Amino acid sequence: MSTDAAASLPSLADLLATARVVSLPLVTRFRGIDVREAVLFEGPEGWTEFSPFVEYDDAEAAAWLAGAIDYGWMPAPAPLRDRVAVNATVPAVDPASVAGILARFDGCRTAKVKVAESGQRLADDVARVRAVRAAMGPEGRIRVDANGGWNLDEAEHAIHALTEFDLEYVEQPCSSVDELAELHRRIKYLGIPIAADESVRKAADPIAVARAGAADIVVVKAQPLGGLRQALRIVADAGLPAVVSSALDTSVGLAMGVALAAALPDLEYDCGLGTAALLGADVIAPGLTPQGGSLSVGRVVPEPALLDAHAASDDRREWWHARIARCHSELTRA
Repeated sequence: MSTDAAASLPSLADLLATARVVSLPLVTRFRGIDVREAVLFEGPEGWTEFSPFVEYDDAEAAAWLAGAIDYGWMPAPAPLRDRVAVNATVPAVDPASVAGILARFDGCRTAKVKVAESGQRLADDVARVRAVRAAMGPEGRIRVDANGGWNLDEAEHAIHALTEFDLEYVEQPCSSVDELAELHRRIKYLGIPIAADESVRKAADPIAVARAGAADIVVVKAQPLGGLRQALRIVADAGLPAVVSSALDTSVGLAMGVALAAALPDLEYDCGLGTAALLGADVIAPGLTPQGGSLSVGRVVPEPALLDAHAASDDRREWWHARIARCHSELTRA
């Protein structure tokens, strides 16, 4: 947990007093889920979000709670821009579904395409990326995200197979820093950058991947890195270009990510913050979806009627409250 957030750790009672647990349907299956659950709190600075995926353990999820507290209880860093360009996100769908998904991302000039999905083959990835290139035309930018799903040799083979589509970069092709470093050496001649996501946000040392020369870009997320200030420090220490991304957040969480992107001194790449377009419902209407390929900077306030309409069931609310209590204990001990 960051020093700033630790100094202002609210009590568990304060968190639960305003906690609203929501369950939002997705327009297409993503990361193996059809419904996204999240908890929203109202802090002194405004509404914030706690939404680690359900499979994450308490130690990892506690960093997400620290990030939520940082955004809700601390002033956001001063923005350096009033809009943030974002990419479209294409889940591991069949090629026939690609155009419909891209149409949900108004004006986006970049698409991130999920690859290396469990149960699929490289041929499925190639067909999906080919469909994205056909839909976006030669000027569109395409990046692929494997979420560490390939081993070293698989990654090298897959990148060669995808080279014809003029990739902007490959995100987390392998899971370990050592594999990324070797892959970086092997494909350097192709001129395709490697971006690190899980090797930053899930690592005990988030700078190790940069120190090893294993990545050209770091992907940062506000919640799992413990908040805006901690994420900004990591980008500064890494000394690499950064892409701010989301974890299928509600519009409240996306506004947190936009605040991070707006505060970065340099923002060379479009950010992965347009994912409200993948939600079938949200906590504001309209949601924080791309307009002309970008999002506006600023906090959002959830609408009470939508919080009520999409409230999670009693058992899921109790599950999240218990998780918050455990994660709060983790932060208290930190």
